[in-house]
Amino acid sequence: MTAADDSPTTPVDHPHTEVDQVAERYYDAIVEASPLLATDLGLDIRQDEYDDLSPAGIDADYRRAMKALDELDQTVPADDIDRVTRAAMRNRLGLEAETHDNGYDLLAINGIDTGLHSIRAVYDAMPTDTPGQWETITRRLRAVPEAIDGWLASQLASIDAGIRPARRQVRLLAFQIDGWTTAGGFFDEYLAGAAIADGPLSDSLRSQLGDAVQVAKDAYDRVAATLRTRIDPQATDEDAVGVQRYRLASREFLGSTIDLAETYTWGQEELARIEEMQRETASRIRPGATVAEAMEALDADPAYQIHGTQALKDWMQARADEAIEALDGVHFSIPEPARRIEGMIAPTHDGGVYYTGPSDDFSRPGRMWWAVPEGVDTFTTWRELTTVYHEGVPGHHLQISSAIAQHDQLNSWRRNACWTSGHGEGWALYAEWLMRDLGFMEDPGHLMGLLDSQSMRAARVVLDIGLHCGFDAPAEVGGGAWNWDKAWTFFNNHVSMDEGSALFEVNRYFGWPGQAPAYKLGERTWIQLRDAARAADPDLSLKDFHTRALALGGLPLDVLRSAILG
Repeated sequence: MTAADDSPTTPVDHPHTEVDQVAERYYDAIVEASPLLATDLGLDIRQDEYDDLSPAGIDADYRRAMKALDELDQTVPADDIDRVTRAAMRNRLGLEAETHDNGYDLLAINGIDTGLHSIRAVYDAMPTDTPGQWETITRRLRAVPEAIDGWLASQLASIDAGIRPARRQVRLLAFQIDGWTTAGGFFDEYLAGAAIADGPLSDSLRSQLGDAVQVAKDAYDRVAATLRTRIDPQATDEDAVGVQRYRLASREFLGSTIDLAETYTWGQEELARIEEMQRETASRIRPGATVAEAMEALDADPAYQIHGTQALKDWMQARADEAIEALDGVHFSIPEPARRIEGMIAPTHDGGVYYTGPSDDFSRPGRMWWAVPEGVDTFTTWRELTTVYHEGVPGHHLQISSAIAQHDQLNSWRRNACWTSGHGEGWALYAEWLMRDLGFMEDPGHLMGLLDSQSMRAARVVLDIGLHCGFDAPAEVGGGAWNWDKAWTFFNNHVSMDEGSALFEVNRYFGWPGQAPAYKLGERTWIQLRDAARAADPDLSLKDFHTRALALGGLPLDVLRSAILG
């Protein structure tokens, strides 16, 4: 380890430098401009408002980034921490500016990451303990129509500029909205579950909340209708975004530039390697069994079954707590506030699993969320254990909490706002393999779950790059150009998953180009960096590598590589 670690060249208490001042001003500016970010951070700033998602708001984001870059150019780094901060800000803000200059930051229509998702998801993180907090929620719900109008204006501006959404994604987003607003959907469940810490809401407050929920539902119903009647006719049947847009998106998610053709080939080779491990593991589960037969046996084994969402919540909480207890002080140095994590059942049902970080002061803990599909009531622990490690410890929870805890070393932007998927998701996949290496996956069923998860992550490197960049599909699905049928067949050839979850995954790759491969590509980088750092310093323990690397906070992969190896 060299730059920006706790080596003798870096002071223990990093001074508040001019580089930090630029980063802090930029951080304060983006928090003030983004009530949604403030909610994520647990800050009581404009919590009854939304971000400006209109073209004017997006242009203002661009101007803030450019101002920060201009200020950064006037600074002189005081130490290694400053040098890493400058490199990270230039990478992240520079890509934001490049995306804006190409007109790619207006369009956001897909089934996983849009302004409409953010407008809804903010309620998962808002505090609900007091009547005053519910009054804030009520006011924010009433602000939903204006926020949606801003988002819609950006989508129409993108279309007017010649950058059109894929019709498949328009219809998927409208369908998802239907699920949020239908009877018994997200909004109805949210209203039904509304309560304060010491009891129910007053009749008056519940009535006001009900009216506000209806305002939000009506706004979402209107935008779903607009998607169908106004945007769908202007959408394109072409799912692929093409090499130019894909290359920029990939750089944004990785913080690094990849050789697309080489990576496409590597993805197929990595998939083959993992599937060979699956076949070996299947023979341990039942001699002579195929992978599919071994998985069927695991699914049927009561020892791996959980029934009911409450039991799932309790199980993942117990596994997360066990991992913290086993790893702290041995393979990791876990900050004391990060020893608390909460397992949660999400209020939506799209099949996703995700993590939300703690507040800056850790008063709100990090949380793992399962969005259980409708009708699913039985869960198999052999599949899910690796996901707990991915979302919890040593995965996202440890990674994000370790950065937030670096108050004496890192500025607020580094601790709370410098996120790169290749770094973050790559670490979480690295964490899954690490738990195997540390002996937590000795049970062949749990190992099969890890390998099934890894097979999915390798398969989507192939699918995502191949589809959007126009590479020939593998021979197993007939070669030639990728399409939905080939993608669906390829995915299900290599991943064991229920139909609803598989639909969520494949739609995700079609609608969010460049993001899914960041997991495996980030993992590859983390493994390479660990091995290179330990080869350079044979006395470097695994614990020391992890502690120093996580203390850097989230970084673009190129900056991470430079910070660790010099």
